[in-house]
Amino acid sequence: MKLVIAIVRPEKLNDVLEALYRAEVRGLTISRVRGHGGETEAVETYRGTTVKVELHDKVRLEIGVSDNFVEPTVRAILSAGATGEVGDGKIFVMPVDQVYRIRTGEKGSAAVTPVGGEEDGV
Repeated sequence: MKLVIAIVRPEKLNDVLEALYRAEVRGLTISRVRGHGGETEAVETYRGTTVKVELHDKVRLEIGVSDNFVEPTVRAILSAGATGEVGDGKIFVMPVDQVYRIRTGEKGSAAVTPVGGEEDGV
């Protein structure tokens, strides 16, 4: 099992969600966040220290998936989230030791995106 964390442009969110749906990836968490990476940054001097002050609005998606859903998930985000410009975002894939579905008590792969891509009735 893996946790896929993607940081994308807010204007690309609907495209990414549609691509994930087409890839049969279900179940995710979305947060509005602010940050900076390689985008042009405003730099100011504050009390003798140079400080980067411009943060950009982004969207963070967190998606818990079984191992065989990692590649379809990443491909969907890459294809739908890219503009070709600096600041498109990042995707992090992290291992997950264990996951539990609170409603049913299921654990492991049964508690994340269904292995066969079928709805689980949630």
